[in-house]
Amino acid sequence: MPITEAAVWQALSYVEEPDLKQDLVTLKMVEDVRVDGRRVSFTVVLTTPACPLKDLIRTACERAIHTMVDKEAEVTVNMTSRVTTARQQGGVLPKVKNIIAVASGKGGVGKSTVTANLAIALARSGARVGLVDADISGPSMPVMFGVETAQPRMYKDESTGQTWIQPIAAHGVKLISIGFLTPAEHAVVWRGPMASSALKQFITQVDWGELDYLLIDMPPGTGDIHLTLVQTVPVTGVVIVTTPQKVALADAQKGLAMFRQPQINVPVLGVVENMAWFTPAELPQNRYYLFGEGGGARLAEAAGVPLLGQIPLVQSIREAGDQGRPEVLGANASETQSTTAAVFTALAEEVARQVSIRNVEMASTRIVEITRTA
Repeated sequence: MPITEAAVWQALSYVEEPDLKQDLVTLKMVEDVRVDGRRVSFTVVLTTPACPLKDLIRTACERAIHTMVDKEAEVTVNMTSRVTTARQQGGVLPKVKNIIAVASGKGGVGKSTVTANLAIALARSGARVGLVDADISGPSMPVMFGVETAQPRMYKDESTGQTWIQPIAAHGVKLISIGFLTPAEHAVVWRGPMASSALKQFITQVDWGELDYLLIDMPPGTGDIHLTLVQTVPVTGVVIVTTPQKVALADAQKGLAMFRQPQINVPVLGVVENMAWFTPAELPQNRYYLFGEGGGARLAEAAGVPLLGQIPLVQSIREAGDQGRPEVLGANASETQSTTAAVFTALAEEVARQVSIRNVEMASTRIVEITRTA
């Protein structure tokens, strides 16, 4: 009996996307079905190039064709991606699909290191990524990306009269930071309104172009910058970074609670536990829990959100950031560095996965409107 396209479509309607809990046909994730004798080919459109389930989905598709259509069929599954978005059309940054804030309750937990590696890992997966260094008083991204001396170009759009800032491109990521605009040895001592104005400028006057993910490296704590962000753009979700230490967890809980306040209501994508354990280079199999064990997991469980990843405390991560080539790039390709690079790659896959789930299961994001009462 000859194979038909209708039979292929029918079989694929029984293949479920593991996270979204709907079949691929209903989700419109199947395209270009072709049949030539016993040769069957089609394209599966993933929700992100960083999808950690692509091999599982491919195998399920092949099994469905062999089980329901023809066990001798020669199946070719082409995989591509189209990053999803829950943003409403128009408004600020209309070409940016997802805006992700990376926040922490306190400083010193490695939030910027996590953000830099996360951004590069997403870009290396094939996504279009931008990064805003929103820590106005302590910008670190120029150093971490190895572009301390770079200066963004400004140009004027003659048709509109709008002046635009061209972001710096490094390691596949578009980047903007106050560190590009002030001398490295100068302290930025600004009151809240000035810092908030700088963040607005980074968002609205930078020529970001089309992006799948725009990461915002937030300053520690909860304050003006955080409120300015959610009042300027609709934030897809927030990633909370903490260490297992009790003090860090207490502050991380406050940061998480801020985004969950009813008047803000930004989805929390999950928790990253940084410095989860210490692994010395000469003993790569050993783990020493210097700051406590499992604190990030307990915070995530208590908040009802995923634990996105656990990042070990190893010397090469610090060295890679200081050298301007973050760990995920695997600059020296040593065994330890390859292992930690894989950890950041897995983190990127999990963040992308949670964004895709959030975009299907939750309502469109909106700019927060905070009203003051007398």
